[in-house]
Amino acid sequence: MNKQRLIPLIVATALFMENMDSTVIATSLPAIAVDIGTNPLTLKLAITSYLLSLAVFIPASGWTADRFGARMVFSIAIAVFMVGSIGCALSSSVTDFVIARIVQGMGGAMMTPVGRLVLLRSIDKSALVNAMAWVTVPALVGPVIGPPLGGFITTYFSWHWIFLINIPIGLLGIFMAMRYIDPIRSDDPERFDLYGLVLAGIGLGGIAFGLSVAGLNLLPWTIVVALIAIGIISMTLYVIHARRTASPVLDFSLLRLATMRASIIGGFMFRLGIGALPFLLPLLMQVGFGLSPFRSGLVTFASAVGAMGMKTLASRIIRTFGFRNMMTINAVVSSVFLAACALFTVTTPLLLIMIILVVGGFFRSLQFTAINTVAYAEVEPGQMSRATTLVSVNQQLAISAGVAVGAFSVESTMLVRHVQELDASVFAPAFLVVSIISAMSAWFFWQMPDDAGHEISGRKAVEISSRKGAAKAAVKAASEGTQDARDQRLG
Repeated sequence: MNKQRLIPLIVATALFMENMDSTVIATSLPAIAVDIGTNPLTLKLAITSYLLSLAVFIPASGWTADRFGARMVFSIAIAVFMVGSIGCALSSSVTDFVIARIVQGMGGAMMTPVGRLVLLRSIDKSALVNAMAWVTVPALVGPVIGPPLGGFITTYFSWHWIFLINIPIGLLGIFMAMRYIDPIRSDDPERFDLYGLVLAGIGLGGIAFGLSVAGLNLLPWTIVVALIAIGIISMTLYVIHARRTASPVLDFSLLRLATMRASIIGGFMFRLGIGALPFLLPLLMQVGFGLSPFRSGLVTFASAVGAMGMKTLASRIIRTFGFRNMMTINAVVSSVFLAACALFTVTTPLLLIMIILVVGGFFRSLQFTAINTVAYAEVEPGQMSRATTLVSVNQQLAISAGVAVGAFSVESTMLVRHVQELDASVFAPAFLVVSIISAMSAWFFWQMPDDAGHEISGRKAVEISSRKGAAKAAVKAASEGTQDARDQRLG
């Protein structure tokens, strides 16, 4: 097997663990909450603590890979993720569970970005869309297997066992990485920006954690506001610091690139809306509709089936329509299917729900592939480690914000309607809110140039330029024809 397929498949091992783990937790969240004596919304801390850990430690991933070698860092990261998985399986309280998830986040913070860096440095840009598809297809097996398998284990055995699935997968990933990935490292690694890492960590941590507890009534509003304010102040200080250093851990100067800017800002808004879906949907199915975790998993896995069906068509669709046109229209289409979840009721046939999730998953996955790929269209090889770091931080913060916005919307609806217990009716406004946010991302994708990512998509810039030339020639001819007619009338 050539490297254009083998390396993406190895990287996909890490994505498989992360994706399956997150979907398993989302499906099993109500059962875990009951077992350790808390409510599902409070246990949201287990999800946000993982995302928070990712946001804090990802900034160091690029430099670490350059300094110690991507293969070694990738393998150690998988091992740390496995340790965190064992910790989750042994947890007996919210505190234990949150700590174990933080350890998992430390591993995931290095695992996925470093794997993506290996891919970008090993694969030619012209083959990047197909390589990303090879990475994503096996990784999507995780969400397909996760919900029904997690629901089955939770329903008929114990939720503790769902985390032990990561152990054999992780061992396989370490073996393949050590055997097949070259020890890629920079010949001249940049100076590590420790001061910047501290500022960025406090900033990202304060914002993410403040958002995560805002809708849970766990802390007084004064403390929540203080956390977010500290995060904003710290990030402001980091931005000032980053302008004065040659090697910032988060290089915001990359936002000058049109494709990176669209991928970061537009991608954040799109992921924020979509990121709430794995949290809201299982709660709606189990708490609102009264389905067992297993049946809930069978319904929600339909979204991943649609995503897998798209991967064989991604390259062709992007090549035909171009990144800008496709991403602009598809952002709205994907948001419409997300908003459709607000129409689900107890009487809605499960088959209809699954059809909507399958089709919606198709369009969402297409958008994710485009966002993940176009980000690197204009990035130079020497900037790749910084680019993967910035993209990964943005991705995880968006998902964290999505879960926070989803939970906050549910809590707000309960407060307005004076409802004390969760029921199916309180989820509809949350789906509408996050779908509107996702749809707003279309404007940022439309700001990209016509030929954005043509080297990656295979859509030749020459073709676009010739069409522009033909259009200008037509306008010029029409203008000259109008002028001739005017001259004749005057004559």
